[in-house]
Amino acid sequence: MDAILSTSAFPIRKPLLCNPHAAPFSLTLQGIKTQQSHFTRKRLFSPNQSPHRICASSQPSPSSSSTSVPPEMKAWTYSEYGGVEVLKLDSNVTVPEIKDDQVLVRVKAAALNPIDFKRRFGKFKPTDSPLPTVPGYDVAGVVVKVGSRVKGLKEGDEVYGDVNEKALDGPKQFGSLGEYTAVEERLLALKPKNLDFSQAASLPLAIETAYEGLEKAGFSKGKSILVLGGAGGVGSLVIQLAKQVFGASKVAATSSTSKLEFLKSLGADLAIDYTKENFEDLPEKFDVVYDTVGQCEKAVKAVKEGGSAVVLTGAVAPPGFRFVVTSNGESLKKLNPFLESGQVKALIDPKGPFPFDKVTEAFSYLETNRATGKVVIYPIP
Repeated sequence: MDAILSTSAFPIRKPLLCNPHAAPFSLTLQGIKTQQSHFTRKRLFSPNQSPHRICASSQPSPSSSSTSVPPEMKAWTYSEYGGVEVLKLDSNVTVPEIKDDQVLVRVKAAALNPIDFKRRFGKFKPTDSPLPTVPGYDVAGVVVKVGSRVKGLKEGDEVYGDVNEKALDGPKQFGSLGEYTAVEERLLALKPKNLDFSQAASLPLAIETAYEGLEKAGFSKGKSILVLGGAGGVGSLVIQLAKQVFGASKVAATSSTSKLEFLKSLGADLAIDYTKENFEDLPEKFDVVYDTVGQCEKAVKAVKEGGSAVVLTGAVAPPGFRFVVTSNGESLKKLNPFLESGQVKALIDPKGPFPFDKVTEAFSYLETNRATGKVVIYPIP
């Protein structure tokens, strides 16, 4: 992807028109209630502390821990919507309390997604959590405390996942860009043994988006697929999953001239240079077109009669249908064997990982849309 939350998958029975006026990542918000926040914003009077502080105000649930957890942590926060200039590194953010179905993760690495900066721009205000916010969705780290109802994880487990089950519907006020974060057990999986924390952090939201999109499109063994934006965080995983997990008969993908060999290294049988060729004009059509770059009108022209398209940005006229990507530790557990065998690889942009104190630089780079693979923050801190 683009780490997108709102996705369209639709069968092609007759020519469809994309809505040119639809906003990227559009989502019908009627009937969606903003999740109640368990955190409040307080003004501190100490001259040595930030004027605004994210702190826990909910009653902590019974939990067990033999690990000493400090009361405060370093974290990146923002107290207003805007560009990278609103991000601040705060050394006095209260460590979040966990609920009985959550674990406290000592964050070792995090990855950035387009949804992170779109959220920071204020594009999802109707369902966002209150400010100030610790951003970040993807996390990899070590469990240091477990809630009373947690059965499958224990202190010391190395885990990874997406901290938000539904990224647009009340995303957490405490994300992954801090030393600690609280995450529901069901959203996490044990980190693949062969991956380090930076590699594991690069995966959750992107691989869940790639996998769920393929499933919703009915992709299966023997089918062909065209991936638009094959070098990006989601596109690179769609190529690998289609080939290694779903058994695609043919995988084609688009990218710029300099990244064609990279596409082939991922398993693409056909690498298309979008600066020189119009993929929609090729005589060959595909069972599925997976569009990660927002080219809906062109994407549908490349689909076989009766095939499907998955579109990560924009909107599609009926009979298209919409689904919201849901983070799920079970999906990660299902894919762990493919990661541990090396059939599916974690891909970190060559400019990274970025150190914790360079988060603003990492976001600035991500926002150029030139990243190959994922932009990762490591170590923390």
